[in-house]
Amino acid sequence: MFSQILIGLFGGLITGVSPCILPMLPIIFLAGATGASSDGKSPSRKYPLLVTLGLVVSFTTVTLLGSTVLSLLGLPQDFIRWAGVALLALIGVSLMIPKVEEWLEKPFARIRMKQVDKRSNGFVFGLVLGTAYVPCAGPVLAAISVAGSTGRVGAETAALAISFAVGVAVPLFFFALAGRGVTERVKGYRKRQRGIRMAAGGAMIALAAGIVFDLPARIQRALPDYTANLQRAADKYLHGEQPGKFTCSPDSPELADCGRQPAITGIAAWFNTPGGRALEHNVPAGGVRLVDFWAYSCINCQRSAPGIEKLYKAYRDYGFQAVGVHSPEYAFEKEPENVKGGAQKLGITYPVAVDSDLKTWNAFDNHYWPAHYLVDAQGKVRHIHYGENGEARTERLIRELLAKQNPGKKLPDPVFSNKDDSKADAARAEEANPETYLFPDRARYYDGKVPFAEGTVDYGLSDDPKPGKFNLSGKWTADGESAAPASEGASVKLGLHSRRVYLVASGKGEITYTFQGRSYTRKVEGIPNAIDLLPGDAAKRGTLTVAASGGVRLHSFTFG
Repeated sequence: MFSQILIGLFGGLITGVSPCILPMLPIIFLAGATGASSDGKSPSRKYPLLVTLGLVVSFTTVTLLGSTVLSLLGLPQDFIRWAGVALLALIGVSLMIPKVEEWLEKPFARIRMKQVDKRSNGFVFGLVLGTAYVPCAGPVLAAISVAGSTGRVGAETAALAISFAVGVAVPLFFFALAGRGVTERVKGYRKRQRGIRMAAGGAMIALAAGIVFDLPARIQRALPDYTANLQRAADKYLHGEQPGKFTCSPDSPELADCGRQPAITGIAAWFNTPGGRALEHNVPAGGVRLVDFWAYSCINCQRSAPGIEKLYKAYRDYGFQAVGVHSPEYAFEKEPENVKGGAQKLGITYPVAVDSDLKTWNAFDNHYWPAHYLVDAQGKVRHIHYGENGEARTERLIRELLAKQNPGKKLPDPVFSNKDDSKADAARAEEANPETYLFPDRARYYDGKVPFAEGTVDYGLSDDPKPGKFNLSGKWTADGESAAPASEGASVKLGLHSRRVYLVASGKGEITYTFQGRSYTRKVEGIPNAIDLLPGDAAKRGTLTVAASGGVRLHSFTFG
């Protein structure tokens, strides 16, 4: 549970500083500036906190329970969002026209037990904002959204959702504080309050209109995702190195045998197919299928879809089939007509399957938007890619499969530059060791002579491991998430091939380690934390040997 909370906070903080937050910042800033105290002379110190608290409450509730509640009430799945957009516009009007604000406050006047600060409706504003706000789809939000959409909400999911919302709210809270701070320093705030309220009201109306016409998404698509690496780090902590049911690693430079393609099942509607009929489960003879999991409000998916469309147009007459499995991130994305409109805006002409109940998502055991699965004519998944980019590599593998399955058939010229693919291969050659877990259940890169098992085991003496592998010497006590030394001289050896190496350790004590003839000592204290063992960006190759004192537990090596 504690680890879920930490992951949720981390994922929320990343989202709170990501490009998708930018359209919200003027609203939050002006909200802090307009929250005057009851004296009308200075901004309320409580208002920014009330706004962010309301956002946390509504976003968490809507994400986890919105879809279920709407289904029970027989309301459309996009009801909450459109209601939030309408209320956001109404609040904007009320800031500009005091009479409207008085009218809005009348229903609450009767239930007040005592006179309260007039501006305490910041909490209400936060509630409204949380229903209309659609953040970027990162791995943490994906886990929360899918659990909420399918009704599988437990204590861990709730903790993840609440901590994620708190993480998102922290940057927003400080931005609201900045708005309040500006107004505190403005001389004659009372005289300018009307102008500030007019500006805030206009901004809220503009945001509501922008959501209707999809303007925030257009802004987000135009901005680079500068948090991509941080999102990948959150993904590793949440799902591990290789989530899902398939046996191959994502982004392999060559074709692999990852397992059979699961059925595309539970589809509410099909678009861009003859008569709206479902596609056959089997890939057409000699063909290649790309299964793309996407959602129309997902910014990463919006950036990825044009590349798939290019591949589809270039190779559809040569046996290539693209299938966009639309798996909703939010309740409003369950509506087939919304999906159809979203696909049309993105210019998607390849077949789209509306997976509103996430049946196909679960069949693939998918965790990402977007996610691409390349399937051959025998129904085997041959390549997996998560996230944006990778079009050049995907195209190369599509061409390879089509050529093997249709000997002598001439293919069109590539539509993506192979330079991008070559750069990716070069980067992979310099890539760090894969994340390496130091406990039996996920010790994929263990290469010792004695099997790695839970409990206390004597692993004897070990040789230097191969690059990318590790082994153990001496006695170690392992459990479901760590290993601890159980004898003097116990050590773990790692075949290092990386620029940066971090050891995730917990407990209290010391670790000592040697690399290329030099020895180091570092203290360990508290919860699991990543220790930068060999600072500096120079490439490091060789055997890294780590020993730990009693009271220290080792969890994993991560790299960069």
